[in-house]
Amino acid sequence: QVQLVESGGGLVQAGGSLRLSCAASRTIFSRNSMGWYRQAPGKQRELVASITSDSITNYADSVKGRFTISRDNAKNTVYLQMNSLKPEDTAVYYCKLYLFAAVVNYWGQGTQVTVSS
Repeated sequence: QVQLVESGGGLVQAGGSLRLSCAASRTIFSRNSMGWYRQAPGKQRELVASITSDSITNYADSVKGRFTISRDNAKNTVYLQMNSLKPEDTAVYYCKLYLFAAVVNYWGQGTQVTVSS
């Protein structure tokens, strides 16, 4: 079992920046992907960005050029640097860990990001 703890959400004005962090409770040795998803009220949860344990990244078109995902494997932590934030980025952001071999997902509890206009 793996627990994911997110931090870094909050309220920011449009054009501002936030950095989200997600720490896993233990080291993951198998090939994996860690990512950020978001869910706005009345909408489906959607992928924001992901990064594999061998640093392959993937971004939603809506955040390309504004958000950067990175990870520190020594700290079992993934980060999401969000710049040039827009009101439409407002959502609950969830961290997800996917283990390729076990075909299992773990989710964090979510952190609220609110961007005011």
